[in-house]
Amino acid sequence: MDKNELQIILQKLYDHKLSPNEVIKQLSTLPYENLDFAKIDHHRSLRNGFAEVVYGKGKTADQLVAIIQSLYKANSDILVTKLDHKAYKNIQQELPPGYIYDGISLTLVVNKKKGENKIGNIAIVSAGTADIPIAEEARITGEFFGSKTEKLFDVGVAGIHRLLDKVNVLREARVIIVIAGMDGALASVVGGLVSSPVIAVPTSIG
Repeated sequence: MDKNELQIILQKLYDHKLSPNEVIKQLSTLPYENLDFAKIDHHRSLRNGFAEVVYGKGKTADQLVAIIQSLYKANSDILVTKLDHKAYKNIQQELPPGYIYDGISLTLVVNKKKGENKIGNIAIVSAGTADIPIAEEARITGEFFGSKTEKLFDVGVAGIHRLLDKVNVLREARVIIVIAGMDGALASVVGGLVSSPVIAVPTSIG
């Protein structure tokens, strides 16, 4: 539930289109729903504007399904990260309609607000092809939370000209996420080219 949905519910109460008991029922999962093994934070988007993200690794199929269904019933957008192919196959038949699973980033998204305009500008930069799965996870996460993104892949310092060719793209970004393995030199190089914040994400590649 987000602020717009809460406002609609309260307006319906004010207009006598909903009874107090009906409103209580709709708000019954605030601030969280206790599933014993997890407490689903339906209140988070009201507090900070962002829905709770589900970390898929280490959860059983039954736990994942219960969490996803709880969020879906509460009309929340859903992002599951680190959902490997085996785990996805185990829950595929019980997922809500409209989901998108990405086998590269290992993310699953149910986005009910697809029509909303995206804001900002995040540049997602990766050093090598092997870093792309983490870069794609960052891109999908950024877009899930309403940001525009632009990809610059395989622009590591071993071929610095590939990065310098895109310096204008870097300087137009409000935030830059740099994903790199080895010694992480790419983030330092990018930081010397721009004035916007640079988030360095090390990977275990190399």
